[in-house]
Amino acid sequence: MPKSSPSIDMTPMVDLAFLLVTFFMLAAQFKPEELVAVEIPSSIADKKLPKENTIAIIVSPKGQVLMNINGEDRRVGIIKRMAELYKTPLTEAEYTKFGKMGMFGAPMENMKEYLATKSEADRQGFAKLGIPADSTNNQFKAWINATLTAYGSEGLKVRPEITIKADNTTEYKYIEQVINALRDNDANAYSLITSYETKNQ
Repeated sequence: MPKSSPSIDMTPMVDLAFLLVTFFMLAAQFKPEELVAVEIPSSIADKKLPKENTIAIIVSPKGQVLMNINGEDRRVGIIKRMAELYKTPLTEAEYTKFGKMGMFGAPMENMKEYLATKSEADRQGFAKLGIPADSTNNQFKAWINATLTAYGSEGLKVRPEITIKADNTTEYKYIEQVINALRDNDANAYSLITSYETKNQ
């Protein structure tokens, strides 16, 4: 019998490859863009960051404090508490817009202008102000209190995971302000974010 070389139909493999690419594109969660560039220190810790129930805090090289809080409805409730506390008149549309935003950093007296921004580039200008965390106007402490209160009102059994991401060149006094505000709210468990450093053999 004459022998012929076998042929393989690659069409199903190509279809499978496209299906996998489409699945990963639709299922992937993109990392939210940060308003300030932070170069974090390295360590040999290998604990992974949680994706839910987190309060992310960034301290820039110049000491500006920014925050990100999970959950759109939760964020709306928090900004309503802050607006009431600082007598900031915001509309329902502004509450909704804040709920859909990511990282934020602006004093409450500038919050209305901050919410009027239309692009990430415009919001980066407010990042130069940050959330006040000094002793004379500690709005960051109030944000933490409002956030923990929001978690408590939801009846969650687990407290949120608090992460602090500071630049290599950030002075410790700015990080200390953040830590003191957390302690004043009985939030004594938090993680400092670092890049992974390979252990020496």
